[in-house]
Amino acid sequence: MKKTLLTTLLLIIIVIGAYAQPKAPDAEYIKANYQKYEYQIPMRDGKKLFTSVYVPKDQSKKYPIMMDRTPYSVAPYGTELYKGSLGPSSLFTHDGFIFVYQDVRGRWMSEGIYEEMTPEKEIHKTKNDVDEGTDTYDTINWLLKNLPNNNGKVGVWGISYPGFYTTTALLSRHPALVAASPQAPIADLYRDDAFHNGAFMLVANFGFYPFFTNRQDDKPTQRKAPEFDPGTADGYDFFLKMGSVKNSNDKYYKDTIRLWNEMLDHPNYDQHWKDRNVLYHLHDIKTAVLVTGGWYDAEDLYGAINTYKTLVKENPKTPVYFAMGPWVHGGWSRGDGDHLGDVGFGSATGPFYREKIEFAFFSHYLKGTDLSLAPVSTFETGLNSWKTYNVWPPKEAVEKNLYLLPGGKLSFDAPAVTTESFDEFVSDPNKPVPFINSIDMDMKREYMTADQRFASQRPDVLTYATDVLDHDVTIAGNIWANLKVSTTGTDADWVVKVIDVYPDSAKNDQWTGKDVYLSGYQQMVRSEAMRGKFRNGFDKPEVFVPGQITPVNFELQDVLHTFKKGHKLMVQVQSTWFPLIDRNTQQFQDIMKAKDTDFKKATHKVYTSKDNASFLKIRVMQ
Repeated sequence: MKKTLLTTLLLIIIVIGAYAQPKAPDAEYIKANYQKYEYQIPMRDGKKLFTSVYVPKDQSKKYPIMMDRTPYSVAPYGTELYKGSLGPSSLFTHDGFIFVYQDVRGRWMSEGIYEEMTPEKEIHKTKNDVDEGTDTYDTINWLLKNLPNNNGKVGVWGISYPGFYTTTALLSRHPALVAASPQAPIADLYRDDAFHNGAFMLVANFGFYPFFTNRQDDKPTQRKAPEFDPGTADGYDFFLKMGSVKNSNDKYYKDTIRLWNEMLDHPNYDQHWKDRNVLYHLHDIKTAVLVTGGWYDAEDLYGAINTYKTLVKENPKTPVYFAMGPWVHGGWSRGDGDHLGDVGFGSATGPFYREKIEFAFFSHYLKGTDLSLAPVSTFETGLNSWKTYNVWPPKEAVEKNLYLLPGGKLSFDAPAVTTESFDEFVSDPNKPVPFINSIDMDMKREYMTADQRFASQRPDVLTYATDVLDHDVTIAGNIWANLKVSTTGTDADWVVKVIDVYPDSAKNDQWTGKDVYLSGYQQMVRSEAMRGKFRNGFDKPEVFVPGQITPVNFELQDVLHTFKKGHKLMVQVQSTWFPLIDRNTQQFQDIMKAKDTDFKKATHKVYTSKDNASFLKIRVMQ
């Protein structure tokens, strides 16, 4: 969900299609074959939601409805102005559907006050007990009654924030909603976009909220938010000079952005966040669901994976499909999806998904076409091939421990050293490890596959590697870091990166960037941060006792990746990752209220002995 201004605008324009694009390939076709209407659809509590509808001019047959509910605007406004694209892809445009786009409650031209990640209600006793589920139900009811030539079937789709609204559409439990595809959906805002294991996602959120906040009242508007100009393209330098996160208000926002302040006011997983976790409500779902995500989605990877897992667990009789490819946030909806940064994927994965998975799914449930789709369709990076399974993670994946050993070694064999052994480094929050090896003001998406040699060369990054692999090793499923650590401070962040090290014989290809060499390339496969004070619960921060060996365990999310024969498997451990995440003062305190003078150096140790082993728990395909 969270982007800096430029990336978000691209997401809206390209992915969601919120603004007319005269040069869009389907622009003239849409004008020739669809008629646009605009409605203010009443909800049960009296509020009206602005809705754009594109109806096929050919009225000789009935059409299913495809709906996208969004906080990013259904623009262009005016029945004479048309979108340049309709539906999830051009395949839908040319096949014929009734396309519905709606500004959600409190956004753009819809009435009401906007609430981020609207808390869903289990019980709706009165007409004033509304949420996104009831708004979807009331919208579907109105559409079925008022749109001629609909066939009585509705599908909903959406990417990112609209992915969340697609998930909440399931909670309408409307009998006409027969198919839905939450794509990169936010599921738990605390775990998706706001914080990762308690570490604040600084650069993504800082740029997002000024753009997002075009309106904070109940007055419908077409006004866009003013741009924030940081005055530099160097995010690392900008955020260092900004200092503590609280300076964002002191220097820039002046407490004028309500949603930004909500994040700063709730650094712990308190009731504010629990109310915004839609996963709690995903029961008694009858609608067929296709959950889509990208292995390299830096924003809502958690949402896609856990929406799928929750739906399958809580609704065993419901058709639930899962698709994961080598994509960034929303990358499956546009372009070829054949590479990310320096790393190629061997084929055009985007068109394959759009035709063989997404279009096939909706066509079957909305139009009755044949469907031959496995429950799980996942792209295996490393080998670069599509794999299908009945469940995720695959049953063939067996849990194993991958141990950090003395001397920078990494092995499936447990440490034999009985004497205390550890690796240590000094973490200086005033000289943090950058998350990318380039100048950028954005959460540059290429960091998810970028070469990590720049990090392994730093003294505040610990590096562990296996010997050269004599056979392929395929990891399938989630990864858990199990660290034994100590610190001279009272809090610390822990960042773990899983890396595929290419052999020296690897040759550059068409995707290799300038001054980049695939020989010895250290490709990041999965990474995650953990704010150490939340090691025993995100709702109950706990102090570190200086010098005391302490377990810190956290999840790195799922992968499907093969480390090929001749490669090495590497793990890096560090304590800063800037400005992807904010800096930890390394003192036990509310970091959102910290002063610039609170940031202190600390010495961290990672233990590698038999009695205090640090390891990753992974799932290896047999």
